[in-house]
Amino acid sequence: MNNLSNSVRLTGRLGAAPEMKALENEKKVAKISLATSYHRKNGKGERIEETHWHQLILWNRQAEIAEKYLDKGSQVAIEGRLANRFYTDKDGVKHYVTEVVVSELMLLGKPKERYDG
Repeated sequence: MNNLSNSVRLTGRLGAAPEMKALENEKKVAKISLATSYHRKNGKGERIEETHWHQLILWNRQAEIAEKYLDKGSQVAIEGRLANRFYTDKDGVKHYVTEVVVSELMLLGKPKERYDG
């Protein structure tokens, strides 16, 4: 059996610049909020747009690419797998999170390179 049972493909725009973290052993991770839109017509024939937000996780080289070339509004296509996790906040409330761990990242449109200096 192949890995297609947990495969996600999305195309959308970033809601904010990637949130970067440096971890032990020089590993990097980027967290990205990706908006995807769906258009449909309601019962009156009016066009309705629905936007859904997805949390993406990129590791190492892909995180470095995201940091260098992506910013709020950047358009990307990704492929990855769904991952579920939970955490307990300071008030003891358990929160469940579903994220997409990205295996393939494609920059769409013109990437915006950042210059530090």
